[in-house]
Amino acid sequence: MGSESSYYDYIKETWNAGILNGESWNQALQDGVFQAQAMTVDVEGEVVPDADESEMEQASVPIASAVRSLANATSGGMELTLYSKVGMGDGQQASNPWLQEFPDPITRVSWDNYVTISKADAESLGVKNVNVANGGMDGNYVNLTVNGVTIQNVPVVVQPGQAKGSLGLSFGYGKTVGMKEEMQTGVNAFLLYEGFNANQIVTVEKAGGNHEFACVQLHKTLMGRGDIIKETSLEIFNTKDHAEWNHVPQVSLNHQEVPATSVDLWESFDRSVGHHFNLSIDLNACTGCGACVIACHAENNVPVVGKREVRVSRDMHWLRIDRYYSSEESFEADNTKKEELDGLWGDNGSLGGFGEMEHPSDNPQVVFQPVMCQHCNHAPCETVCPVAATSHGRQGQNQMAYNRCVGTRYCANNCPYKVRRFNWFLYNNNEEFDFHMNNDLGKMVLNPDVNVRSRGVIEKCSMCIQKTQKTILDAKRDGRIVEDGEFQTACSAACGNGAMVFGDVNDEGSKVSELKESNRMYHLLEHVGTKPNVFYHVKVRNTNEA
Repeated sequence: MGSESSYYDYIKETWNAGILNGESWNQALQDGVFQAQAMTVDVEGEVVPDADESEMEQASVPIASAVRSLANATSGGMELTLYSKVGMGDGQQASNPWLQEFPDPITRVSWDNYVTISKADAESLGVKNVNVANGGMDGNYVNLTVNGVTIQNVPVVVQPGQAKGSLGLSFGYGKTVGMKEEMQTGVNAFLLYEGFNANQIVTVEKAGGNHEFACVQLHKTLMGRGDIIKETSLEIFNTKDHAEWNHVPQVSLNHQEVPATSVDLWESFDRSVGHHFNLSIDLNACTGCGACVIACHAENNVPVVGKREVRVSRDMHWLRIDRYYSSEESFEADNTKKEELDGLWGDNGSLGGFGEMEHPSDNPQVVFQPVMCQHCNHAPCETVCPVAATSHGRQGQNQMAYNRCVGTRYCANNCPYKVRRFNWFLYNNNEEFDFHMNNDLGKMVLNPDVNVRSRGVIEKCSMCIQKTQKTILDAKRDGRIVEDGEFQTACSAACGNGAMVFGDVNDEGSKVSELKESNRMYHLLEHVGTKPNVFYHVKVRNTNEA
């Protein structure tokens, strides 16, 4: 907070000034509890100590009236909301590199805090975000002032859906004491936090310079990606046949249109013997919280690469959470607009057709989609590897032999889901990446059941094969069959909303086997014919609350 006093002195001064009202600080400490005198609000909007009930009836007004009077107050500034980020929180764990590198679910920015602003307010201030050639995002700076306290050079993110006249700034950044140099990022929002009120009136002015963000997702809307995110309304879901709202893509076979799921590029092997693992992801339940992302990092020793590498699209996340906006007020309106469009893009590179839909609505709907290796039964990555470093297991996993990989990256180029990660550097025992893998204390969080990858090899989601094998061996040791629900991946175990369900589809009584038979089930890019072992469920929106 920039204060030179001790935390004890700060607490004591705060209590003496605003809570104790002349009572003894030492007595409150001794008692362990302090019962404050009841307060009420008088007709002038002033807070006064309660007298008796008759005086209360004469002098007080409902709290709602006082709130309305405050809401109607005018001010020359904008309203600033100070908030805790989903990943970082209030900053108590700002020294955790996993949380620093975790992309915010909405903005998809890591290693930074920033002021969020509506598109209309950004245009009036003359600030903007631009996407640059190396895949990064840049933004302007602004100066924020609250009651004479100014924070200079706060980077700006133009946020679709933000209310006009409002700004947002997250806590948890700007720490310098006891922090490694690589972790000293962002600005200290606590300087603007006054009166235990997260909402402040702020004046804002544009500052010079550009800020370089580490943003892992630069496309904004769903646009024409109908075979990636499928969703429908509750009314259509209840009244229409599933073939209408969960349409199976058609491909050409002998000059005839047939369902893509009925065509195979290769002869399929027998998958009915032994275990065959599938992962179900329900788009209705996913809130983009990111617990699965951090769990994956912890379980599989995924390296932290830092802001500079994330900015140039070299992040190592085995699991990412894509976020899509609607370009109209709803995704249904998006679908209607797509049907009306004739062309994809305009002439001479102008935004026409679908290009217009890349801009989010002022009040968009949003959807989150976790994407990891889809563990395709007909995996395009396996056929192009010249050294057979990636191959298919009998249990459904697409496996990696790291000591066989020579880093051609053919597999990453041939993956339609873009989920493979290349180790451009050695991220452990390397002073250039001074995070948890470069010191003895940090290495204590590494999982001994998963090897730490070296420079020059490709890595990706393994469907937590070390966890599934341990479950099988434990059941074998105990002389029993594996119970439904015992098989887990790190992401499915961490998901608090039940959006991810993992299990054996050869077990007819398993939950994942039941989910695979649902009418809502579909695969990503089904027309490609990769036959993934990860499947999704169509998102159903209740657009008519009545």
